[in-house]
Parts: sequence; C-alpha cells; structure tokens
Amino acid sequence: MSEKEIETVNLKEQKMSSEAIHVETDEAHEDQGDIEHTQEISVDVITDTDTLLQEGNSADSTSKDQKYQDDINQQGSENSKNISFSDVGNSTATVKILLMPERHMITVAFTIGLTILDLKKHFSFEMRVPSDIIQITLDEKNVDDDQTLMDIGVQPHGMIQFEMSSLDPENYPMRPVKPQQEYNMPDVITVRVQTTADTYQDVVVEIERATQGKAFLGGYRHKLTKAEYHHAAIQTVPKKRPDRGIQMFSRDTQTVKPSKNQVQQCSRNAATQMRKIGCYVSNMEDKLISPGTYITAEEYHSKRLRAVITLQSYVRRWLAKCFTDSLRQAKEQRLAWLENENRKKKEEKEQQIRDEYQRRMNPETKGDFDLLYNALKKWRIEEEEHINVTLSGAERKAALCALLEQETQFISSIERHRMAAATRNQDKAIKAFLNKCAEPKKWRAFDGKVTEMDTQFTIKAKELRDLYSSITQAHFTKDERLDVLLSLKHTVKEHKCKLTQEIVDLVDREMDLLMRGMKKSNLEGLRKRISTLFLQYIKTPEFNPQASRYLRVPRDPADLKKNVYLCRGCNEYQSSTSFPLKTNESAVGLCRHCMELDNEARRREDFSLYKNILRCLRDTEAESSPGAKVTYLLQDQDLQYLVDVLWGAQSALSGWKDLHDLKFVRWEKHLDWSPWNCILLTKDEAAAHLKLENIEKAYDLVVIRNVKQKHTLARKYFSQIPAMAECLHGAEIQPAALSNLLVSKPITEVTK
Repeated sequence: MSEKEIETVNLKEQKMSSEAIHVETDEAHEDQGDIEHTQEISVDVITDTDTLLQEGNSADSTSKDQKYQDDINQQGSENSKNISFSDVGNSTATVKILLMPERHMITVAFTIGLTILDLKKHFSFEMRVPSDIIQITLDEKNVDDDQTLMDIGVQPHGMIQFEMSSLDPENYPMRPVKPQQEYNMPDVITVRVQTTADTYQDVVVEIERATQGKAFLGGYRHKLTKAEYHHAAIQTVPKKRPDRGIQMFSRDTQTVKPSKNQVQQCSRNAATQMRKIGCYVSNMEDKLISPGTYITAEEYHSKRLRAVITLQSYVRRWLAKCFTDSLRQAKEQRLAWLENENRKKKEEKEQQIRDEYQRRMNPETKGDFDLLYNALKKWRIEEEEHINVTLSGAERKAALCALLEQETQFISSIERHRMAAATRNQDKAIKAFLNKCAEPKKWRAFDGKVTEMDTQFTIKAKELRDLYSSITQAHFTKDERLDVLLSLKHTVKEHKCKLTQEIVDLVDREMDLLMRGMKKSNLEGLRKRISTLFLQYIKTPEFNPQASRYLRVPRDPADLKKNVYLCRGCNEYQSSTSFPLKTNESAVGLCRHCMELDNEARRREDFSLYKNILRCLRDTEAESSPGAKVTYLLQDQDLQYLVDVLWGAQSALSGWKDLHDLKFVRWEKHLDWSPWNCILLTKDEAAAHLKLENIEKAYDLVVIRNVKQKHTLARKYFSQIPAMAECLHGAEIQPAALSNLLVSKPITEVTK
C-alpha cells in the first residue's frame, strides 16, 4: 500500500501529526478506583534493515552510544542472516512498551524474528540507558533475553504489550523518547475498517520504505498566499525492462537531461548548379549584378545622422502641433468660460432689475416701502437740482410748489399700497398662526424617519382653525352660513364668559337677519365683528392651550412691568424688544415705530443692500468658524458705517461701486472676521483673495498700508462698544505693524 492511499484511511490508535511522536490519553484502568492517565508514544523503531541505516546516521555519536549501536548492528545482522530463510521471520508485529512507573506507552514495529535483547539494546540506545539495567516483563513475569517474539507466541502482524522498568530508577529512570523534529512515517499502523453498517475490523498495515529517492516533478505557487505546492511522486517501483541479452546504448545516458529535448540550430547548406558536359542550365532568368558605390564609415554615419535629424524634426513638429492644439483648446475653454460667466452676470443683473421693479410695483414688506421712499428721495433731489439750475425767481418757487404737490401724491399712493399690503399680511399672519397651533408634534427617529403625533390640544386647534376658515368664507349660501353659525354657537357655549356671551349674541343677531332676508353687503360689518371676536377667542390660552406657545404677550400681567422703557418720540411705555439698540448707544432712544416714521419723513434711507451684505457675511462665517460672534453683534447701521465711511462704498482693489456685487471677506484668512480684519471686494476678487497664501507678496505696499489704515480706524470706532471691545482686547495687536501708519498709534493704558 502506498503512503498516499494510507493517509486517506481513518487511524484508530495513532494520529499522524507534524511530529513522529504523538501523546494521547487512554482510559483509566478498570481495576483502579481513581482515574489514571496513560500516555502513549508512537516511535518509528528500526528493523533489521533499518538498523543498518541507523548505523550510518549515528556516526558522530559518543563512544558509549557507538558501542551500543555496534552491538545492535551485529546482533541485527546475525538475526537477519538466521531468519532470512523464513518469510515468517521477516514479518513485523506491533509491540507496545509501557514505561514504569510513569506509565508512558511506546508503540513500535518490530521484526518477530529478533530477540528481546535486540529490543533492549534498541531502547538503551534511544533512552541513553545501559541494556543490562532495562527489565522487560510480560504479565508480571520476566522475559529471557534470548527469546524471540515468535517464541513468546506473537503472530505476524500481531500485537503484544510489555512492561519496561529500570533496575536502578534513581540513576537511570525510564523517560519517554523526545519527539523528533521531522516527520517520519511509522512502519506499522492499525487501521479500523468498516465492514458492515455496524461492525468495524482492525487491520494492521505495514508501510513499505522507498528504496530510491523521489524525483522533483515540479509544482506551482499560489499567487495570493505565495505557498508552494509540489507534484507528488508515487511509491510504486518502476517496471524493469526485460534483459534481451543485447548491449544497447540510449541517448539518455549520453545527453544531459535538461537539454536533451532542446532545439539545436544547424548550419544551412546551399548548392549551385553549373553547366558541364551533359548538363544544360538555362540562363533566361539570370540577372547581371554589378557592384555599387563603396560607402565609407564616415559617409555611413553622416547618412544616419541626417536620418536622425529628419526624424527629430518630424517628432518636434508633432510635439509643437500638440502643444499649440492644447493652447488653442485652453484658449477656447477660457473664452467659453468667460462668455458663460458674462452671460450669468448679465442674467443675474436682469433678474435683479426685475425683482427690484416687482418690489416697487407690488410692495409687500417694510424693506419694499423703504426702497420706494428712497427712490422718491432720489427723484426729488434730482428734480430740485434741475429746477435750481434752469429756473429762478417766481418760476422757481412755482416749480418747487408743483414738485411738493407731486411728492405728496406719490406719498399718498405709497400709503395706499401700504394699507393694502398690511391687510394681506395680516390675513397671512392669522393663517400662519392657526396652522402653527394645529401642527402635530414631530420628532426624528434614529433611522431618520419623522414621526408625527396629534394631541388633544392640537386636535382642538385644528377644529378651531377649520371653523374660523368657514366663518371668514364669503361664498356660502344661506343654509350653509346658518350651519356654520350654529356650529360656532355650540363651540363657544362650552365656556361661559363675557367674550363668549358677546359672540353668541352676535351670532343670534346674524341668524335673525339672515332669516329676514338681509343682503350680504349689509352684513359685512357684523360678520367682521364675529370673526374678530372668534379670533380673540382662539388666541385665549384658556380656550386654546396651543396658543400660549406662540403669543408675544405674557400670560402673567406682572411680566409686563419688567423691561419696560419710555419712548422719547411717542412718550409711550413699551417693552425692550420694541427698541432697536445700536452698538454705539448707551441709553434707550426711539422705538421701532418712531424710527420708521422718522426715516420715511426725513432721511428715507434704504438698508436692504447692507442687510444683504451682512446676511452673506454671517452665512460665510458660520461655515468657516461656527463659534464666531462678532458678525452677530453688528447691526445694519454699523455695516453702513463700514461700507460708506471706512471703505468708501467701493472695492478696495478695482473701485467697483455697485453694492450688489460687493462683499466683505477676511483680510487674514487664518483669523476670525472682524471690522479690523476685513476687506471690501467684489465677488470675483473675494474668491481670488481667499486663495492667496501670502498677502505681503500678493499686494503692493501701498494697498497693504491703505487696508491697515482702515483697520485702525475701525478699531478706534468699535472700541467704544463694550461687547466689541472684549473681542478687540482678545485679539493680538502688533504695534510694529501699525507704527508706520499715519492715522494713530496704540496707546498703553494703566488700569487701577
């Protein structure tokens, strides 16, 4: 049986591992009460033929070991000669040696024709113990050294177990054989074979040793793991050719093995045929070859040089063409990009003009009306200048009176638009308030889904919202209006108070007038009173608990007395939220309403452009540094001072004066934005400025000094504000950088 076939069989008593010695635990002895563990060690034991091989491998051993080895070799040779005539004597058997008193089990394959003395000498060599100290017993009886395994009764391929002990355990204890470093196949293994479904049979298999070395048959290597795999050679002895009695010579004995199959290029032979007697050769297809001009080495090299120059010229021409094509393509892309940018700017400008025109024609917000008054102011100034230049005397006064009358008409028209917009905005505000009250509770779960939940208060708010929408609806029929009024009456009757009683009285009055056939136009005032009182009912937290979350007036009257200030314009007490405080103010002045009236009557300033610049600045700083707070301390008037006074309402580089295209960016991008670390540029200039790594190298000295001068003026102006002063003192001020400026120098103050 070959090794490859044997490895596929399930081993019963031995498990083949990377080592030749394997330790296993047997079951406890049945006669003993406590559990005893027996370790079995399988050793590849040398037979009579293997004893001779072992002699050659142990040539470097000590003298004592060499003596034991010679005895084993001699005895093995004699026994081999004596039993070589018998096939039975050459058979092997499995011998198990139990080392006492540690009870280590050693399994060996031993030729049954050898004696017990051979077994002792073998183990004396393996364990480094003298053979006369070793004692072998069988069933607690000593075994004679001259007895063979056949004399004891061991059958071929059978099994027997001996006990081995030392006569001098103190000096020569019995220890198990140390594991070998390399794997060796044992001579005999026991294999359990399944004969039927429930029965098994133990078969002893003898391993045949290869008498010749295996040839290297190549292999392959795994690309990922880099593990090498070699092709295995079989153990079967090759078949010998029969001897024919004739001496033969083979190419295998004359040629080197790796090169015997290589192709060899031989010289090619050619033949010519000439005319001679008895042989005619036709000359019809012959060619007359004459020698050409002889070319010297210098001529040859010069020809090659000219060819190289020609090739280089064509290659350089091709490279230059590729380069010019790339430049042309880059130019076309640049022109297309510029055209696209100009088109976008033109469209943005047109959209800006359309939006501004729409704001002037249909004003809705406060900023729209500020824009109208600002345009009216510019128109009046232009007309006054024209009148002063062209007219004089009585004609000038008459023209100024006509201009004043025309301005009054424009103001009246603007106020009519304001009243209409206020009505529309009030309706939108009421609808937004009712929708907020009726909005369900929402929260986002861990998976991103939004969950909504309606409470008893939100359901109540939805009912009141729907009822208010039905009351304000003007296109109901008579019966539908009566149903809505009846629902309103039942709703407000749930609470008894002066407000609900007044609503019920008005509802009864309208129902009575409807039954009498009153026209709708005569009922508009009554319906307006009902809707106003019902809205007041909805805003009462006792009737609609959801309204308390969105009302500005506190429920506790005591809270109205807190943070109340007197307006110097209207002489009314108002809350602190009604006063727009500037950053440079130390006392409360006019309220918002008075300031709006003063602006519309006198100054007529439009802060919409400054608000856009401030909003863009806050959005940019929120992305770059979320913790910055300087931008939120600035108001519209402060930004107007920065733009108009400090920076002259124009770009610091190009002088562009259109505020729609200007924006503030950081002067030093690694520091937070502040009035003393900013520069006013166009949008394109700002994008290019933020890409600069070194400002000192990018800008001229004049530009840098001009920017630093404006920063110094900003420090001086905003240092008067307490909140801004904290940020100013927290920043690092470099006196050396400011010493060359002509405006001011840092002053050291001593604090007490």
